[in-house]
Amino acid sequence: MNYPRGVPDEPDLLASTVEEIDAALLGGHRAYSAHDLARRADIGVDVVRGFWATMGLPHSDPDDPFYTERDAEAVDRAAALVREHGLDLRTVITVTRALGHTSDRLALWQVEALVEDMASRYELDDATARLLVLDRLVELAPVLEAQLVHSYRRQLAAIAGRYAAEFGEIGNPGPDATALPLARAVGFADMVSFTRRTAGLGSTDLSEFVQRFEAAARDVVTAAGGRVVKTIGDAVLFVADDAATGARVALGLADALGRELDVDSATAAGGIAEGARGVTPVRVGFVWGRVLSRFGDVFGPVVNLAARLTDIAEPSHVLTDQLTAAALAGDPSFTTAELAALELQGLGTVVPVQLRAAQP
Repeated sequence: MNYPRGVPDEPDLLASTVEEIDAALLGGHRAYSAHDLARRADIGVDVVRGFWATMGLPHSDPDDPFYTERDAEAVDRAAALVREHGLDLRTVITVTRALGHTSDRLALWQVEALVEDMASRYELDDATARLLVLDRLVELAPVLEAQLVHSYRRQLAAIAGRYAAEFGEIGNPGPDATALPLARAVGFADMVSFTRRTAGLGSTDLSEFVQRFEAAARDVVTAAGGRVVKTIGDAVLFVADDAATGARVALGLADALGRELDVDSATAAGGIAEGARGVTPVRVGFVWGRVLSRFGDVFGPVVNLAARLTDIAEPSHVLTDQLTAAALAGDPSFTTAELAALELQGLGTVVPVQLRAAQP
């Protein structure tokens, strides 16, 4: 099949394309060394090198002209966070690490999606599709960047709204001054028999399968009022601001994901391997309690408990604990049933409670 224009297929043309991408995305050619950036920002060269290492983009030679004008501006802004806004250097490092970790995954995710799109639309092999993405990257980047900034601002506004709503709780964790600061419902949904079901899949089918799981999980979580903290291959970690919302998320995941991931109906072309056919249910565990939110993740004993409950849940079932069941006791939307007590390593004796939606 013909596609709109050729792709760079000679080494010199490829090098030229990469130089053009550098110039377009990074604000000109690489003309500054780490020493140059340090002098310009009036900081130590070790701080400059630490900034790029924290971004996940270290460069070994501090005298090598590796950086561009926009790189220099980024270092200037990091220095201004300390000088003009009074942030501690460790805080700047944490913020920078968050950007590096998140943008690395985001860029890879989006570029791989573009490769799949090019390969599918123009019937290209993987290598040619990647070269075509390189050829299109400069024109696509401004649109992707604008969407990223809009999404980021939207997320900041949403966080500000949640903080405002729970301001009193954040400032007063309760009688126990050592308690973790945030009350949250925390849960996991873990795909059953992921390894067996995906054995033998090629890269395209495996990518489609994993993407469908992640997209379906996010849709269910957000529709019920929760938020996805992260996905881990065949599992998703979610949070919600109250126990009832967490219960609706958990039940929604257990009910919907098997149907969403019915691979026979999802892949009209019939390319999915036999081992992955059929409904793919999930096990779900969720707990209401207090957590610490850091590094874009959540931590605390209730997170560990939710994970262990997920491990022991039956497919398409939701398990919680007695305290969470008590928090839901007055809500007629749910029913609970205590199961036999179990010894869970590191947690002691736990009484799992099966959660169900009340029948209308």
